[in-house]
Amino acid sequence: MKKILALIFSFLFAINVYGADLDIVSQSAVVMDCKTGRVLWQKNMDKEMPMASTTKIMTAVIALESGKTEEIVVAGKNAASAPKVKMGLSVGEKHRLYDLLYPLMLQSSNDAAVAIAEHIGGNIEGFAVLMNEKAKKLGANNTEFVTPNGLDKGNHHSTAYDMALISRYALENEDFLKIINTKNITIPLKNNDEKQYSIYNKNRLLSEYDGAIGVKTGFTNKAGNCFVGAAQRGEKRFVSVVLASGWGSRGKEAKWSDTKKLLNYAFDNYNYYEVLKKGENTGNVAIIKGDVQSVPTEIEEGFTACLTEEENKNIKISVNIPKEIQAPVLKGKKAGKITVYLENGEIIAKSNIVFSQNAARHDFKTSMEKVLKLWFNIDVDYLNGLYDYFGGRKWK
Repeated sequence: MKKILALIFSFLFAINVYGADLDIVSQSAVVMDCKTGRVLWQKNMDKEMPMASTTKIMTAVIALESGKTEEIVVAGKNAASAPKVKMGLSVGEKHRLYDLLYPLMLQSSNDAAVAIAEHIGGNIEGFAVLMNEKAKKLGANNTEFVTPNGLDKGNHHSTAYDMALISRYALENEDFLKIINTKNITIPLKNNDEKQYSIYNKNRLLSEYDGAIGVKTGFTNKAGNCFVGAAQRGEKRFVSVVLASGWGSRGKEAKWSDTKKLLNYAFDNYNYYEVLKKGENTGNVAIIKGDVQSVPTEIEEGFTACLTEEENKNIKISVNIPKEIQAPVLKGKKAGKITVYLENGEIIAKSNIVFSQNAARHDFKTSMEKVLKLWFNIDVDYLNGLYDYFGGRKWK
């Protein structure tokens, strides 16, 4: 009975937080707002699963940031013997590293992934270290890369959420965007003027969905069908991930239909709202022993959130500043915090609250210091020097 109640509660929580049931077939799925990183809908997004060739998104990121994109890659035995899908590299073939990113991302070439990895990392293991280091920097803490192509090996896995984080980051790279949106391209060899490869993009979303901008398909026997999708309309950009949408033709079609459902849900229900405005007054703080009675405070950084209309109407704001504070106070100094959250407790935005103006200290001691300075041009440091010399007490 307890298990049944727990399942019901879990289901209701998902509906309340992430909207109506989307009838997603995939075992794990998520759609994320690229601007804010907010999860708009999810299903088992933190479940660790194999992610097949969506792995190649990270392979491309490492390659583009390596500083070696203009270098010539020489295909070795491991690249030439990589299993399908492959472009058909032969041992000794030479290609510009940047050119290999097209077969990697457009047709999911496993041999291109191995050639890139060995050139940058020295070997597959070395490249995997770079992939995992980058994943951790991006906050993809439930991911472990073992291969550069996503083939089933060891504990190679990720989560829908982590793949969304990685893809959101990748989409900020203009070269990455250019490559994944290329419909077809011809890749020449650097050591054979007659041989070339014709590469075609296998991403159906680009031709079937309004605003589609990527990203990457994937399939292995262990992972099933997987897909990372992305679309942009105006200022809205969303990334979706589906893992294990199924096997066979039904699973293959489900990755496309699930992706469209996720993106449709995001575009149909979410907009951007300014929930924190930089410089907006957040109340006054009383000043103790100051030259003013109080000092105003303001929001340090503004924030625009991705919300439904209903969420925007019902946001809650918590302002945390002291009632009073001892002078002196400096303009721009932190005074407290402001938090924006939803009825369900989800935190949408945070910012520091800072003082809007200075407040000097004003008491007998500071008044005497001003008199001494104004009338006799004597400052406190001079007095303290005299006191030190004669072994007396310091002025302060």
